[in-house]
Amino acid sequence: MFYLLCCRFLQTLIHLLKGNIGTGLLGLPLAVRNAGLVLGPLSLFAMGIIAVHCMNLLAKCSHHLSAKLNKPFLDYGDAVQYGMENVSWLRRHSIWGRRIVNVFLIITQLGFCCVYFVFLSDNVKQVVEASNGTTMNCHRNQTAVTVPSFDSRLYMLCFLPAIILLVFTPNLKYLAPLSLAANLAMCTSLVLIYFFCLTNIPNHINLPKVGHAKDYPLFFGTAIFAFEGIGVVLPLENKMQKPQSFNMVLYLGMGIVTFLYISLGTIGYITFGEAIGGSVTLNLPNCWMYQIVKLLYCFGIYITFALQFYVPAAILIPPVLSRFSERWELTVDLLIRTALVVFTCVLAILIPQLDLVISLVGSVSSSFLALIFPPLLQILTYHNEGLSPWVIVKNTLISVIGFLGFITGTYISITEIIKRNGRHDNLDVTFFQVQTLQPVV
Repeated sequence: MFYLLCCRFLQTLIHLLKGNIGTGLLGLPLAVRNAGLVLGPLSLFAMGIIAVHCMNLLAKCSHHLSAKLNKPFLDYGDAVQYGMENVSWLRRHSIWGRRIVNVFLIITQLGFCCVYFVFLSDNVKQVVEASNGTTMNCHRNQTAVTVPSFDSRLYMLCFLPAIILLVFTPNLKYLAPLSLAANLAMCTSLVLIYFFCLTNIPNHINLPKVGHAKDYPLFFGTAIFAFEGIGVVLPLENKMQKPQSFNMVLYLGMGIVTFLYISLGTIGYITFGEAIGGSVTLNLPNCWMYQIVKLLYCFGIYITFALQFYVPAAILIPPVLSRFSERWELTVDLLIRTALVVFTCVLAILIPQLDLVISLVGSVSSSFLALIFPPLLQILTYHNEGLSPWVIVKNTLISVIGFLGFITGTYISITEIIKRNGRHDNLDVTFFQVQTLQPVV
């Protein structure tokens, strides 16, 4: 029995780590640059504490409501719906609690899929363009010249058929072997990324301790995007044989995650300085070992696409299928999956800047799911059970911080997207004019 409990504990811990470690981790060095070398890590630490606290609140409220209603399991939407039923003037509209949560879950997960398209295209494009000059020497970037290839948006279109085929998988259990291989690939890549950063820290560090105030909302969006695992909290807790031991898993797992976030964010920024890219992989040298690192992480992200896609598919597809006869169900199912993948690809093509896509998705949706909803849910759940004024003030403050991050992060991200796209269009026009004016020899 003890052996089984230990196995379940480790299994839940691994799933929790997997749910929080993805492309967001690789974007944190740029986030630290936006906040500053001192303010960035301190802010990540504070955000980690708040995020873990909100995860704990969600699990606590779900457990309390499920016991009160004699239900074995409540998901995020269920918890918000039944929490709203505790308040008399919200009871009639409680179904909207579930709908709003589902909307933000769909936005978040499809946003992750958009980020994956941009990540895959940027990294594979870099590997292809540097392939002719790639060397075995990883101490310095020895690539003599990179050969320009297609625009990154064309790479996204190249990935589109492969990703559509991937999401046609009817059950995630068929992807279990590939998922295990993807986890091993991503772990190997992370170890080598840490190795390079730790062995290439410059002797003299002259980086700003505090960044510009206008860039801090971009930090917030990227950081809250990284703490993306609140959606796996309730499923993991309900699968444990002893849910009361979930707190230990949560604190241990998120402690490891927060350490990884702070350490890679800090040493990545120190190593590459102001030249840090939207993903730290884009700054790795063009030697074969680190080109393989990029491809391994791309493989992991490719398989993870199906896992992230599963949530919006499970919410959106069943209600549509219920309107069709059984003979059309498979056709309609595949058409909806195809349409959703094409939709995420189109969004990625419209916003091909990795750092800004991450910040925008984090600001718009992750802020609500991770920071705004859980504190409000506790107020609703214990509305009639003597909640202390201190708890109400604390929860209100967390939700206000999340809402301010949502407003400022969304505004700055959209402003930067418009600015960069305008600059990119001007460069394309200038390049075209220069090419047109070239004399014919």
